[in-house]
Amino acid sequence: MADSIAPIPTAPEILTTTVGSYPVPDWLVSHPTEQSLTDAIRVVFDIQRQAGIDLPTDGELYRFDRNHPDTNGMIDYFTGRFGGCSSDVNRSRTETWEACEAMRFRAKPAGVVLESLTEGSLNLLRDCRRSAELANGPFKFTITSPFMLARSLMDEHYHNLESLTYVIADLLTSQIKDLPVSCLQVDEANLPGSPEHASLAAAAINLIIDNYSGPTAVHLCFGNYGGQTIQSGNWRALTEFMNALHADHLVLELAHRPESDLDALRDIKPEIKLGIGVVDTRINHVETPDEIARTIETAAAKLGSERIRYIHPDCGFWMLKRSVADRKIAALSQGRDLFLARRAEPADRKPTGESSQ
Repeated sequence: MADSIAPIPTAPEILTTTVGSYPVPDWLVSHPTEQSLTDAIRVVFDIQRQAGIDLPTDGELYRFDRNHPDTNGMIDYFTGRFGGCSSDVNRSRTETWEACEAMRFRAKPAGVVLESLTEGSLNLLRDCRRSAELANGPFKFTITSPFMLARSLMDEHYHNLESLTYVIADLLTSQIKDLPVSCLQVDEANLPGSPEHASLAAAAINLIIDNYSGPTAVHLCFGNYGGQTIQSGNWRALTEFMNALHADHLVLELAHRPESDLDALRDIKPEIKLGIGVVDTRINHVETPDEIARTIETAAAKLGSERIRYIHPDCGFWMLKRSVADRKIAALSQGRDLFLARRAEPADRKPTGESSQ
C-alpha cells in the first residue's frame, strides 16, 4: 500500500463506516457520462464526510448500469467484464438455471462460462484511482467475493464450483495489487445461506486478503436483492467460517437480526475486530441517534465494547432514496457520539433536574 494513502483513523475507538453502495444521483442515471460519474462520486464522498463518517466508500457508483439495477452492479460489474464469459442466455440455459434452487432469486445467470476465464476488461486499478483522487481522506474500496461470483455464473467449462471459485480468486488477486485505498473490503452475501461451502469461500477470500498489503475487511449479510432478504440462516452457523478469515475486521448485518445473533459473535476470535450493523437499509425509517446509541449499548454489553471497532449500516444504500440515506448516515455518526458520551459519564451522575433517592 503506497505511503500517500490516507490511513484509517485511530480514534475514536469506535469508527463509523458505510458498507458500499449509495443511491445513484438522478443526474448520473439520466446522463451517465464520465464527468457525471466523477461529480457523483465527489458528492457521495462529501455527503459522508460532512455527516461524520470516518471511513466512507465511493458509493460503488462506477458499477452503475441501468440494465442491471437489482444489485447495483455487485455481480454484473465483474462477470460482465471477464473474458471467457458470455451474457447470452438461451431458453435451455434459462430452464437449467431455473432448476437451481439455491439461485432462484435471480431470473437468469449473471453470465455463462464458455472457456477459461481471463480478466477481460476488468480494471479495478482505474476505478480505485478515480475514487482515490476524489476521496479527500481515507476511504474503503469494495470487491465481490470469488465464491459469490462463481455461484452467480452458469459454468459450461470448468464444471466444478471449486475450480471456478479459485480461478476467480486468482483473477481478483491480480487486480487488487497496489490499489490506492485505505481499506479493501470483500463482500459475501451468498455463503451465509450456504454454510456447507464455508471452507471454499473462506479459502478463496483469504487468497485475496493475503495478497493485499493494507487493512482488510469482509462484509457478510443475508442478501439484499431488490430490498429482500434472500438467504436464511444465522451467525451461529457461520462462526467457524468467520474465524477462518484473515481479515482485520468483519462488517456484519445485525440491525434487523435477532439479538441472539450477537451471542454467536462472542465466539469470534479476539484478533478479528467486529463491525456492527446498526442501521436497517431495507426500510425508510430513519433511526434516531438515541436508537443507534442503544443498539451499540446492547452489543457492547454482550460482546464488550473493546471488540467493536466499527458501526455501519447493515448493507449498501443503493435501493433507498438519497433523502433517506443521507439522514440515516447522519444519525449513524450522531448515535456513535452519543454512545461514547454516555459511557464517559460518571456512573453516579444523574440527568439534570433529577434528585437522588
